[in-house]
Amino acid sequence: MKKHLNYTDHLAQVVAILKEIENSPRISAKKLSQLTKKHPLTDGDLLSKTQLIEAYAELAGKHGLADFNESVIKRIMMKPVRTLSGVAPVTVLTKPFPCPGKCIFCPSDVRMPKSYLSDEPGAQRAERNYFDPYLQTYNRLTALHAMGHTVDKVELIILGGTWSYYPENYQIWFIKECFRALNNFEVKDDRKIIREQYKKIQQDLEKNNQHVRSDSPEENRERFSDALISGADLIKPYNQTVADFYIAPEKKLGIDKLQTATWEELAKEQKQNETASIRNVGLVIETRPDNISEKEVLRIRKLGCTKTQIGLQSTNDEVLEKNHRGHNVDATRRAFKLLRQAGFKIHAHWMANLYGSNPAADKKDFDHLFTGKDFYPDELKVYPCSLIDSAELMQYYQKGLWQPYSHEELLGVLEHVLETTPSYCRLTRIIRDIPSQDIVVGNKKSNFRQIAEQGIKDKGIISHDIRSREVRGEVFDPTKAELKTEKYSTSISDEEFLQFIVPTENGEKLLAFLRLSFPKENFIPELKTSAIIREIHVYGRALQIGKKGLKHAQHFGFGTRLIEEAVLRAKDQGYQDLAVISAIGTKEYYRKKGFTDGELYQHRELK
Repeated sequence: MKKHLNYTDHLAQVVAILKEIENSPRISAKKLSQLTKKHPLTDGDLLSKTQLIEAYAELAGKHGLADFNESVIKRIMMKPVRTLSGVAPVTVLTKPFPCPGKCIFCPSDVRMPKSYLSDEPGAQRAERNYFDPYLQTYNRLTALHAMGHTVDKVELIILGGTWSYYPENYQIWFIKECFRALNNFEVKDDRKIIREQYKKIQQDLEKNNQHVRSDSPEENRERFSDALISGADLIKPYNQTVADFYIAPEKKLGIDKLQTATWEELAKEQKQNETASIRNVGLVIETRPDNISEKEVLRIRKLGCTKTQIGLQSTNDEVLEKNHRGHNVDATRRAFKLLRQAGFKIHAHWMANLYGSNPAADKKDFDHLFTGKDFYPDELKVYPCSLIDSAELMQYYQKGLWQPYSHEELLGVLEHVLETTPSYCRLTRIIRDIPSQDIVVGNKKSNFRQIAEQGIKDKGIISHDIRSREVRGEVFDPTKAELKTEKYSTSISDEEFLQFIVPTENGEKLLAFLRLSFPKENFIPELKTSAIIREIHVYGRALQIGKKGLKHAQHFGFGTRLIEEAVLRAKDQGYQDLAVISAIGTKEYYRKKGFTDGELYQHRELK
């Protein structure tokens, strides 16, 4: 996705394109492409569909354009890829805050939470919204809805720094405000009130501090130009800079008191969301292995979380130590064990090309994720290391101690990843979406995944991970759906991946799956006698709650069939009940399937 555009700098070109679209009852993809080429931006770049939609929403009724008309949006809206996996993902970022890690590869952009960069699209959206959870959530829903996406089933993805390191009251407030935005969407709109509050805070801060965060990335780039961190010298580290620029001034103004909430306030919004029009069907937080404990697992579950993104980076203690990761492999083993006992989906981050590794070692390290008894992630982000100017790794590069892999070396590692990832794991991302201008050395090709996929295809090899098999918008015959099972064992459980697959013109496709866990022991009293459904997912374009599709996987009853199969298998294994780690917005669904509410989970007795 291209970055947010300052339309005043390109007003003539933007308005010219929008006027032609307004005057065309129908417009083809070819015609739209011709229009953007006919009116290029001043730097020669071309407007994307997302930028056109954002521009129209901002400029309709001005500069000779007619008043807002949703039909114009529909003419230019992008294909609904974001909701073809069955839910609408809404990603929000926490504010900049000190981080417990000292990783040498991690960027230190003082405008962002640790490891994120201000040029990344999601980061810019957060900055334009003061990192406020209500504004980010509400505005993202508005944008997705304007593009034609169905948004009544939302997966909230909370990124930024180490979640568990933020103050608990801030965490509760952040999630409460996300839920409030879901509950308010198209019913009530507090965005103007919230923006006015931040504008007032901004004015108060500007009296004493030149490094004041506004809602303009362009302004902030100028305001913080003298505070950039250089990885080559690290005179003033990230944590100290963030504490000086944000934490201390905000505390002086009492902003920390505003960004706080109680468990009771969160519970109230969660309860409302159980039957709201826009429901939360998944909640993801991001943390480190060494921040996971029995107490922390129970706490994040109470927040409503169903999935954790966890940065393991490597399964090699020597590599972790050389990169100053701050934890060893044993901490990762323990984190996986505790999270799996609690039924969480585990979304791991793994890095290639770290200091101290090499392509052959990386391939072996990746294989460790799916052998033995320790890991077996459900989803993966694969991030080959790129050198960012603000990372301490700059010093190692300048001394000749670290070099980025060549194109061929990186291609070999990523082809191995695609070839060996099992069918029960989803490769959510290969290559991090870092703007090329931020990369000093390293891969700058954002389409490297496609290059690697073509590479294995040319060898006659097919990737079997979940993402490569999702049915998405393809037409299929539901009567030909077949149930298959993949089994594997971890240190704490036996796992079964139940999946409905169907043949299509493009090969075997995945319609739905269920992750069923048979724990050997459990530290959570509520789950002592329970088998656990860790995830159910039905693919196909997201449909409104209660509506049935004629061609799409959702609402053909695959979810119900998988649950009933899980009930039979859990009963055969001798468990007393089947528990599910339900999201707040899926509780009603499971109640209709015979589950009753427990303290943190829902349960169905096995008789």
